[in-house]
Amino acid sequence: MDAWLIGGVKSLLVLFMVLQVSALLLWVERKGSALIQNRYGANRASLFGVLPFNLGLVNTLLADPIKLFTKEDFVPAGADRFIHSLAPFLALFPALITFAAIPFGDSIELAGTTIELVAVDLDVGILYIVATIAMSVYGVVLAGWASNNRWALLGSIRGSAQMISYEVALGLALVSMILTYDTLNLQAMVHAQGNLIFGVLPAWGFIYQPIALAIVFTSGMAESKRVPFDLPEAESELIAGYFTEYSGGKQAAFMLADFAEVVMTAGIVVTLFFGGWQVPYLTAEGWHLPFMDLIPVTGWLVTVMQVGAFTIKLLFFCWLQILVRWTVPRFRYDQLMNLGWKGMIPLALVNLFITALVILLAGEFS
Repeated sequence: MDAWLIGGVKSLLVLFMVLQVSALLLWVERKGSALIQNRYGANRASLFGVLPFNLGLVNTLLADPIKLFTKEDFVPAGADRFIHSLAPFLALFPALITFAAIPFGDSIELAGTTIELVAVDLDVGILYIVATIAMSVYGVVLAGWASNNRWALLGSIRGSAQMISYEVALGLALVSMILTYDTLNLQAMVHAQGNLIFGVLPAWGFIYQPIALAIVFTSGMAESKRVPFDLPEAESELIAGYFTEYSGGKQAAFMLADFAEVVMTAGIVVTLFFGGWQVPYLTAEGWHLPFMDLIPVTGWLVTVMQVGAFTIKLLFFCWLQILVRWTVPRFRYDQLMNLGWKGMIPLALVNLFITALVILLAGEFS
């Protein structure tokens, strides 16, 4: 089977998955926030008034898209039209391509060809993720700069400082994971988490690196610029921050980029710390449950269970980020920067030093 065809199909599958989950998160956030904060909106507008419950589909998946994509594409006077139009796509594109290196399953045999269930199986997958995450700052900076608006410019300056600050802590935490697994390949990291500790406990990454988990998850939320880290937007201070002067489809692209970054953060956390597509005690031969005989499971069913496990874990951490957004108040800007430079980065450095020391001592006494 042609490698280009296989790669194209896998890439389209991953792109479709990220976009669909991002759209689903729009509904979950609107409906969930209305429930958490006891607001009307998604809990009141109804498509089928005869139902005893309200799914909140009207204003989230029907009214909002129609409203956004039928608005005038407004460009303010004095703005750089080309950069103003380019910025939303520079914000969305990195979040989409980051997911290309995240494995969502093991491998399958199809027409005599072994296909890895990852869009691009890179030996330097973590470096690729760091590089693509770093690109996302350009969309924020250029959106504010090109808008010819002081509030948008201030939001973009805040955003660039925030994202660069937390990328340092994120990078240091990822180096700790590289030392732990002795590889840059994300698929190899997931395979390593299929082992068992003392023959019983799944060897998932959070057991070895709980501090790195906290740093990566927090830094990922800061990268996505959402509450409690939404200082680049901060409606009460900057109107809408760096995308104040955007409307219609361009505004929708920025909103979609935020949700795609939520999916990206969840994917990284699941892959590095929660076994990725691994199902505890499940191998190609079947389920090896502790103190029980082997439960046989067929090959395709194993693949379906692995992809399903990855999806469930992904959706859980997407939901967790939404829950944090609607329950934790926004930081002040000085608190945000202090947490990054005086809290997260020193903690990541200490964790990196301890990780290297433990690995060195383990090698000396092995």
